[in-house]
Amino acid sequence: MIGKISGRLDWRGNDHVLIDVRGVGYIVYVSDRVLAGLPPVGQAVALYTDLLVREDILQLFGFPTLVEKEWHRLLTSVQGIGAKASLAILGALGPDGVGRAIALGDWSSVAKARGVGPKTAQRVVNELKDKAPTIMAMGGEAPATPSAGAADHEVIETVAAPAAPLRTGTAHAQAEALSALSNLGYGPGEAAGAVAQAAGAEPEAETPALIRAALKLLAPKG
Repeated sequence: MIGKISGRLDWRGNDHVLIDVRGVGYIVYVSDRVLAGLPPVGQAVALYTDLLVREDILQLFGFPTLVEKEWHRLLTSVQGIGAKASLAILGALGPDGVGRAIALGDWSSVAKARGVGPKTAQRVVNELKDKAPTIMAMGGEAPATPSAGAADHEVIETVAAPAAPLRTGTAHAQAEALSALSNLGYGPGEAAGAVAQAAGAEPEAETPALIRAALKLLAPKG
């Protein structure tokens, strides 16, 4: 399976790009958000990829980080969410926004994605609320920036287990807070919901502040 592609951006479409890898062009479908963040045509580019195999077609879908790729794989496990719908959700909310919406049970945000109705959005939130914390705990990581080999338009065809992600910024803080709450005995769903709500109220909060805010939200009322 093709797990990552590095090469030269040869062409942009409305929902996909063509990446030249040693003279072979790979069509990779991406979300609106990812498309907007790619470099100009002619420059080096690298994307993590997920390969969709059907009887009559092979399609590659591209993501700038492994976290976003894992969100795609999780979203497409929900009945009614195909690859294009997953890209629409990720394009509308971004990977952090998807995690926050699921953790808070905010299906209306998911329903804002093009082609995703209310019933499907509710199914996404209900089915993934206990699975999402695993991906949320991965935290931030370095994007799939072109390596030195990109100058030669190399393609990496591997699905080996990724190295531990390089966590940065607020995503790192949220991941650490989620881990801390889990260690305190809180369930994945309630911990993720509290961290997401705390992060929404204080987007720049560091780990200690997030933990304190989340614990206040989880404290018994009354």
